Amino acid sequence: MEITSSQLTRLVAFINKIESETYPETPSSIHSAITAKMLDMLLCKYNISTAARILDIGCGQGPALEIFREKGYVNTVGISLNDEDVRICTEKGHDVHKMDQSFLEFPEGSFDFVWARHVIEHSIFPLFTLTTFARVIAPGGMLYLEAPAPETACHHERNPNHYSVLSRGTWVSLLERCGFVVRDEGSYEFQTPMGPDEYLGFICSKN
Repeated sequence: MEITSSQLTRLVAFINKIESETYPETPSSIHSAITAKMLDMLLCKYNISTAARILDIGCGQGPALEIFREKGYVNTVGISLNDEDVRICTEKGHDVHKMDQSFLEFPEGSFDFVWARHVIEHSIFPLFTLTTFARVIAPGGMLYLEAPAPETACHHERNPNHYSVLSRGTWVSLLERCGFVVRDEGSYEFQTPMGPDEYLGFICSKN
């Protein structure tokens, strides 16, 4: 299939529209707690060296980047599509760039560990996005992917900025198609004012 210039123009316009609808990611207590818990486990269990090259995709205002820095990780980079988040992270001294998760502007194999927590649900084409993640991870590198589960009391699939709120099995299938091995899975269930909610986590290595 050959994409015409008019089709490409429509796709670019659609992606630009989505970018204009992003919002600043102010850290929340539940997200910060899960971030701290998972990083404590991941960095230790999988022996991720403090010299590892790390990419935080959808870094928000830097909660994970702060933890990496506190733990002595010096080769960390973050990306976000939101100008305010990029500005705040930069002011904190983090190396953060405005970039779309589906079009990572890094050379192949640039990173040893990619942290992608609550960002893939914002992708309009998650299979393509995951292939982009795989491209920038070095062979043997790690990916942590986390996303909201569908059909909970919070109905994340109805969030106007969520385009891919998929089931556990669907995420596993997509990850495997992109060359990842799912080494461990987690589920975080908790109560919200709207009722029970759930997040799905996947610890993966790249073949």
